[in-house]
Amino acid sequence: MISNPLAGASYFLNGLKLISTKGIRAYVLMPLLINIFVFALGLWFAIDQFGIFIDWALADLPSWLSWLEWFMWPLFALTFFGLVFFTFTIVANIIAAPFSGPLANAVEKHLTGSDSPEPGKPFMQEMKDSVVNELIKLKHSLFLMMPLAFLSLISFAFPLISPAVALLWFIYAAWVLTIEYADFPMGNHGMAFRHIREKLAEKRILSLAFGSMAMLATLIPLINFLVMPVAVAGATKMYLNEFKS
Repeated sequence: MISNPLAGASYFLNGLKLISTKGIRAYVLMPLLINIFVFALGLWFAIDQFGIFIDWALADLPSWLSWLEWFMWPLFALTFFGLVFFTFTIVANIIAAPFSGPLANAVEKHLTGSDSPEPGKPFMQEMKDSVVNELIKLKHSLFLMMPLAFLSLISFAFPLISPAVALLWFIYAAWVLTIEYADFPMGNHGMAFRHIREKLAEKRILSLAFGSMAMLATLIPLINFLVMPVAVAGATKMYLNEFKS
């Protein structure tokens, strides 16, 4: 099915407006505080380890390819920061998962005037279900990651394939983040994880464009603090407009 990548990107941007709306702002505070704490930790880790990573990565560059160092350095730097912030995004999402479902419901109520079929549960039950669901998503993410990790090891021996590997990592991150955030509004409608993946795959370009915007936003200091609530709100609008039937 043909889908519009610009629409996918716009849904993420719509989330920025939605989280500032009356009736939704109250649900943004906890995800925002969690995101600020985790991303501040991630930024400290990235800065602390960056030099060590670059020295290690470029040490394996063959001498006959030393002229490529000017190109490989920014590529490795972007890959490193992307992986660090992506990893910390997943951690933040796991911690904030019990608050993201109610946020998605608040956005849906604002957009449609009615709650989702499963608008809320007792907090402890919400926490338990959220953790289990996040572990299912994490298992899926790790399964997709394995071949990319293997290709990354090969790229250190054959640096010329590094740009292609970096692109594959970005596509992987975009897809995983789309599933991560779309799960909250879709889960509020009782959709199982497998069904969510299938629905998103029906409009894969749209879905990847949404996830790409989320991934790019995680790389921008200060903006990345807002990614979680913005993406949950944007994914809710995307679900209602594109996938709900």
